[in-house]
Amino acid sequence: MSVGRRLYQYALTSKKTIGFALFLLTVSVAAELTGPFIAKTIIDQHIMGIEEPWVETTESENAVEYQNGLYVRESRADLSVDSSDRDVIQLVQIGLQFYVVNELIPIEGEKNFVDGELIISNSNDSFSADATLLSPNEVWSFYEPEMKPVINWLLLYVGIIIFASFFQYGQRFYLQKAANRIIQKLRTDVFNHLSTMPVRFFDNLPAGKVVARVTNDTEAIRELYVQVLANFFTSFVYLIGIYTALFLLDFRLAMGTLILIPILILWVIIYRKFASTYNHQIRSKNSEINASLNESIQSMPVIQAYRKEGKREQTFEVLNEEHYTAQNKMLRLNSLTSHNLTAVLRNLIFVGLIWYMAGAQTGIGAVLTLGVLYAFVDYINRMIHPLNGIVNQLANLEQALVAGERVFELMDKEGELVSDEEMTRPKGEVMFKNVSFSYKEDEYVLKDLSFTAKPGETIALVGHTGSGKSSIMNLLFRFYDPQKGEITIDGQSIQSIPRQTLREYMGIVLQEPYLFTGTIETNITLNREDISREEAEHALELVGGDRVFKRLKNILDEEVKEKGSTLSSGERQLISFARALVVNPAILVLDEATSNIDTETEMIIQHAMDQLKEGRTTFIIAHRLSTIKNADQILVLDKGQIIEKGSHAELMNIDGSYAKMYELQQQGKDSHSIVT
Repeated sequence: MSVGRRLYQYALTSKKTIGFALFLLTVSVAAELTGPFIAKTIIDQHIMGIEEPWVETTESENAVEYQNGLYVRESRADLSVDSSDRDVIQLVQIGLQFYVVNELIPIEGEKNFVDGELIISNSNDSFSADATLLSPNEVWSFYEPEMKPVINWLLLYVGIIIFASFFQYGQRFYLQKAANRIIQKLRTDVFNHLSTMPVRFFDNLPAGKVVARVTNDTEAIRELYVQVLANFFTSFVYLIGIYTALFLLDFRLAMGTLILIPILILWVIIYRKFASTYNHQIRSKNSEINASLNESIQSMPVIQAYRKEGKREQTFEVLNEEHYTAQNKMLRLNSLTSHNLTAVLRNLIFVGLIWYMAGAQTGIGAVLTLGVLYAFVDYINRMIHPLNGIVNQLANLEQALVAGERVFELMDKEGELVSDEEMTRPKGEVMFKNVSFSYKEDEYVLKDLSFTAKPGETIALVGHTGSGKSSIMNLLFRFYDPQKGEITIDGQSIQSIPRQTLREYMGIVLQEPYLFTGTIETNITLNREDISREEAEHALELVGGDRVFKRLKNILDEEVKEKGSTLSSGERQLISFARALVVNPAILVLDEATSNIDTETEMIIQHAMDQLKEGRTTFIIAHRLSTIKNADQILVLDKGQIIEKGSHAELMNIDGSYAKMYELQQQGKDSHSIVT
């Protein structure tokens, strides 16, 4: 499905609101376009209208007294009462002067007043008649009956403008409301989809790039619904209304202006061809800047400690310069549009209008009334506004389409739907059967691995860095799946169990616990409604948190800032322990969970762990071998393979790799004690 089609599908989620907004927009535009027609009416019927024939009358309404007689405009005379033998006069304006002729005169031709005689000349013939110059007061008397209708027309136009302003406000409000709702849904869908993505997906995609797509790109799409949609629809309604008015004014002139449509379509095609490429470059560089900025913020202590500020500045400046270059390409393209393009189009129309009017003198064109000419010029000037609206929004349209493409590309990545399937609490028997696994193709970090953890046992995993300890836990939690072999829990393959269901009765404590902004309670419960405050408090007590946090008045309600920056390493770890235990896991994983904890806190946790291990299968990854002496089974790993297996006593008796590691740690501990 194309990007435009998918954006349209999202727009349909608020179709009623958008439809209502567009209806209000149509009404406001239609009301606004009445202005030139009202102006034409005032000019032709009330300002220039006094030049139509005036007939003698006996009625006083709308009549003008002139030379001891009453005269009314022919269009207002009651011809059934006023007979045809009544006197007829006609007013003629030449420059700023008005003259009265006591007979009907031709409309077309050049008018001149010479020695009391009006002369009208055209290409075919000439006309002359006696004429009388009117004084300013006499001219005003002929205009006086027109003042009331003119004022009524102006009041009507003011009322229409006020009426239209309410509709303009309504369409802006409801259109932006719909846009905000659409983007809210889109962001929610993107975020929810990210939650279904496997961990492997995030290995190769920097967090800054993901954030850019969820925030910056969706905001660019918002402009599509707020600015682009509104401007395009407004412009099309304007153009339809203007062309309708132009055809009502003069058919041949309106036909001439239709040349704008193919020119505009051609320009859109050419513009989009180049703009799409430039916008892809801009959005890509923007994502890279976000990724670099996110990385710099996260690693700022390291950057400053190793005095790498200058290097990071250089890296950022390169990305910023590339983004600047891409922006300039887009700027040059946009500079060719907007007023430059539309001004040329307007001038072409005016050239055609001048040619048309000049042709009236040679019989090619036709004479236009002053009101029609004014309305036509007004509509042409008004036409420039929607044309500018279309051309100027092409940049936002392309940005939105490119941003939409990037967002939907992310959403099209294959994820796994969150399952609400439930399972009974497992006994906790874990079996690895000939498991081989690699993060990169053919670079196996686990090789033909097999072992069994019986329910309630504590299994310790030891080995040098890179031996595969953490990879075993990644597979157990199904953050990744093995390329070969099978992992079972209570005899059932974990790949037959939905990931979320599998993790329901599993708990994990990492070496570097992550705490969310909130309170200690929300970090323990992770806002799960099925975990009560009492259960969270009890879990914290089990790991000794009541002793460590005794300095706090309200332990569970204590504020936790991002990453728990105001808490010590030991305090953060205790919260992480409580988080794992509050779900009453059947399988508990401690991934070097005590490596960053001081000795006193470790003793508290070790005491709690002795009680918590009962009834749970526990996996411990530890560098401190003294902490796993009581493990039921110790697996010694080297290059992804189990080289030794047994209890602490059994492994010490065979005097292998484990015994050497243990003795080295003990010697280091003894040396440290002597120095101390």
